[in-house]
Amino acid sequence: MVSLRYATPALLLLLSGCVVGPDHVPPEMALPGKFSEGGKKSIGDVATTAWWTAYNDRKLDSLVQTGLSQNLTIQQALERINSASANVTIAGAGSLPALDVGASHTVSGETGELRTQFNTRNTSAGQLSLSWLLDMFGLFRRSKESALASLDSAYAGADIAKLSYIQNLVSTYIDLRFFQQRLALSKANLKSRQETYDLTKFQLDAGAASRLDVVQAEGLVQSTLAEIPGLETNIRVSAHQIATLLGQPAGSMVDELLRGSGQPTFRGGINSGVPADLIRNRPDIRQAERNLAAATAQIGVSEAQLYPSISLSGSISPSYINQRGIHGGLSAWSFGPTLNLPILDGGSLRANVDVSKSNAVASYLAWKQTVLTAIQQVEDALSAVRRDAQTVDALRAQVRTTQETLELSTASYKDGASSLLDVLDAQRQVSLAQASLAAAVQQMAKDYAALNIATGGGFAPTGKTTGPAPVKAAKGS
Repeated sequence: MVSLRYATPALLLLLSGCVVGPDHVPPEMALPGKFSEGGKKSIGDVATTAWWTAYNDRKLDSLVQTGLSQNLTIQQALERINSASANVTIAGAGSLPALDVGASHTVSGETGELRTQFNTRNTSAGQLSLSWLLDMFGLFRRSKESALASLDSAYAGADIAKLSYIQNLVSTYIDLRFFQQRLALSKANLKSRQETYDLTKFQLDAGAASRLDVVQAEGLVQSTLAEIPGLETNIRVSAHQIATLLGQPAGSMVDELLRGSGQPTFRGGINSGVPADLIRNRPDIRQAERNLAAATAQIGVSEAQLYPSISLSGSISPSYINQRGIHGGLSAWSFGPTLNLPILDGGSLRANVDVSKSNAVASYLAWKQTVLTAIQQVEDALSAVRRDAQTVDALRAQVRTTQETLELSTASYKDGASSLLDVLDAQRQVSLAQASLAAAVQQMAKDYAALNIATGGGFAPTGKTTGPAPVKAAKGS
């Protein structure tokens, strides 16, 4: 390190405005004008769209709204915003002058056989130090630029946490109502099968049925009884999961959630928008773009370390001495620039630049992969949602057919025109059709949720987005 007493003002002027490293340019990629099964109309900003209200379930609406302020994962993401904000201050502080003030007071003396009294000295001293590292090549400007991009990324991370919470909550709530529906169906089937069993025993006593018929009817009753405990367990597990998502003890909401309505079924249109909407609406895409911006700024930080740095420093140290009637003050001062020239470093500084460039390339590829994954998720959800209704309609028709078959088989069995086996088989078909219908309704509700999550909707239902306005990061073809 070389200390200079005098710096050339012209040289400082020449170097002070130079910022090294590339400027961040929002990435772009060619996107299709529409989804393969979607329309050509943009849906705009869907951050405030409370899409789950299409289920017409007030309990679900209340749970979603409550959890947005109580979910612990969201709260952790918000704390990361505070940390990133502090890092912005730290990054910017390096370019500002640093002033330190110190003071001291000491008492010293001498004693011994040749002394008749103590020789005492009182010394009071202070120090004022000022240092300023000139940001000639943009080291601190790029550092602050990177920190600001990371802060934006933290905001997007909070939005991601909100979307994840909404998806988990809605999905778990749909599961809860599905298991309750299955439980209700099993109990209804149990009642029907118990009646068939009782009828078979009566006919056995009358000599109109065999012992085999009774055993078969009893076996169907027992198999139905065996379904119920598992369904009750799944109901409680879902309730526990919902409570945990709301930041409450697992068992605290079981009784409240058991008082529920039927399976959620959405009512409303399906609008996926266009692929270009995802760049604005998906917080994970915005986060990937901000991570790229931070990585690009780090290239400038690494390159700035290849160049000389100049710091200005000065200090004033006044002191006061009092010793046996002799007293006085003395002030020492110093000022001057310091030049640091990186000459031999074994190639580490240049390697740091290569590392930063590689990280930026990786961040761009991660952004591109995030965009492509988002498009796939929307395409998948669209394909499912547009066909779910067909499956549900077909299964509802099948349930009606199997129920009619059961009624006819039961009447025929009572008249002695058919065997018990026909009745038991019809009961099984009704049970299977009802279970399949409940599962199809469950899947349709989940696919609707998946579509809205894939389009980035609903993470700020109160009307305000969590972070700053997203940047334009891509354009459609």
